[in-house]
Formats: sequence, structure tokens, C-alpha cells
Amino acid sequence: MITLEAMGTFAVIVGVLTLTPGLDTALILRTAAFGHRRRAWGVVLGIQSGTLVWGVLTSLGVTALLTASHLAYTTLRWMGAAYLVWMGAKMLWATWRRSARESPQTAESGSEGGTGGGPRARTGAGDTLLGGWRQGMLTNLLNPKMGAFYVAVLPQFIPAGASYLAAGVLLAGIHIVLAVGWACALIALAHVLRDRLQRPSVRRSLDRLTGTVIAAFGIRLALGQ
Repeated sequence: MITLEAMGTFAVIVGVLTLTPGLDTALILRTAAFGHRRRAWGVVLGIQSGTLVWGVLTSLGVTALLTASHLAYTTLRWMGAAYLVWMGAKMLWATWRRSARESPQTAESGSEGGTGGGPRARTGAGDTLLGGWRQGMLTNLLNPKMGAFYVAVLPQFIPAGASYLAAGVLLAGIHIVLAVGWACALIALAHVLRDRLQRPSVRRSLDRLTGTVIAAFGIRLALGQ
């Protein structure tokens, strides 16, 4: 069995990885900031479902074949890069369209007290658990660097003679628990700042920032070795 010391060391490694600002953090925070709490939790569940899949595949030796095959790794890398660039570009395009649509109406909406079709009234649009799960799952599974990370790290913490599948699922579970805890903090922070984050100007800025970050991750993934 895996020792407590080994599990603690693994927890530190994946804990640092989880706390490092990146694609997952940007996606969860952006979704929760817009008041889409169900979708935000769907994103969290999707990302962690992908983490569990990577842990199981690594334990079974499947991801070793992925990293050993240049063609397979490159194909998955380009698929992931295309998906991230598309997602980021879609966010950016939506903010530009929204900005063009709202700018002539700013004075009128302000004089009417902002009731009716304001951004807060639309926060329920697209707020589905399944939609968030699908987005989080695809984002995680189309990132071959997750597979490479697990191939490089996971075997070092599985002792000889232990069940690879059971040990791999246990370690992936530690990673998932830490990541869910961090996601809870992000969603709670977004809820506290909800009123400020749902202002039209702040929403546009946040969406542009998140779209740029996601697209940049996609470009880096496409250019990475």
C-alpha cells in the first residue's frame, strides 16, 4: 500500500499545481462570476472527471502509449489547442458583439433603472450542470500535458507489488479532493463579489481577459513540444 508519507508528498505536488493560476482557475472563476452557479459546478465536476480518467488510464498504462507515440500525442495536442482557441475566440467575439449592441443603449437603460433585459436578468441563460460538465471534461481530456504529468509523476508514488489501478485511483482522488476544495473557494469568492462582477463593463473585461487567457493556452499548447 501507499504510505502516508508518499500520499502527503503527492498532495503537496498536486496542491501546488492546483493553486497555480491557470486554465481551470480562469474557467471556473469566469463561469461563477457571471452567476452561473450550476454551470460552474458542472465545470468543476467535468474537470475532475477528466482528472479521474487520466488517473485510471495512467494506472492501466494507456497514457504511456500516448506519450510514447509522437503521432498520438501531436494529434491530441492539436485537437486540444483548436478547442481552446475556439473557446477563447468565441468569448472574445461575444464581448465585442455585446459591447456594440449595448453602447447605443447605455443612456436609455440607465434612465430606466436597468430593469428588464439587463445582465442580471440574463444570468440564468446557459446555466446548466450538463453544459458545464461537458466543457470542463473536454478542456481537461484534450490537454495531453495532463496525461504527460500523470505518466511522469504517478508511477513514482506507487510501490512495487501494489495494485496499480487501486493506487492510481487513490492518488487521483487526492488530486480531485484538493482541486474541488480550491474550486469551492473560487465559487464562494465569485458569489461574494457577484454584484460588482455582474456590471456590464466588468463582465466584458472579465470575459475578454478569460477569453484571451484560454486562447493563449491553446496557442501555447499548439506550439509546445
